[in-house]
Amino acid sequence: MEEHDLDDDPLAQLGAWLDDARSADSRPHAMTLATADTDGRPSARVVLLQSIDARGVVFFTNRTSRKGRELARNPYASAVLHWWELGRQVRIEGAAEETTDEESTAYWITRPRGSRIAAWASAQSRPLTGRAELDASVAEAETRFAGGEVPLPPFWGGYRLVPDRMEFWAHRDDRLHDRVLYLREESRWRRERLAP
Repeated sequence: MEEHDLDDDPLAQLGAWLDDARSADSRPHAMTLATADTDGRPSARVVLLQSIDARGVVFFTNRTSRKGRELARNPYASAVLHWWELGRQVRIEGAAEETTDEESTAYWITRPRGSRIAAWASAQSRPLTGRAELDASVAEAETRFAGGEVPLPPFWGGYRLVPDRMEFWAHRDDRLHDRVLYLREESRWRRERLAP
């Protein structure tokens, strides 16, 4: 991987690598998202990267979940996409901001009905007394929205991770991997190569 082969804009480069991954990986949009609480204790989980735009990368979730609560108190997060089949990885660091209601609704209506019911039924990340409690909540939501649309819950929506650092990594033998870091400097990006 040579710097001159990479786009000047790391979000455009991520889009190109994601296009490559679609033909090589069964889950090209799987992205590990790390957040931290106010004490700096990190937590990570896999979410789905739903879109890339000029501002950042977008994912959706229950905003009262652990990640949502952590982002409300500390907006800084990092994410990693790794495609084993391609020997590529992208790391993203920056601040997360909530998407607009319009953006959240536009994605919400593309979700299968069962996923929309599940979003209403699950108090994500909260303790349950058992599976029966969740099943009862699902049944209640199905009854509540029987025969009608399932609206966007007020506690559910998107986040845009707005990067200030992005690193592109490509596998090479003998652990001599290629690493190119993009750093945001005001309105432009600067690149530098990192030792593996």
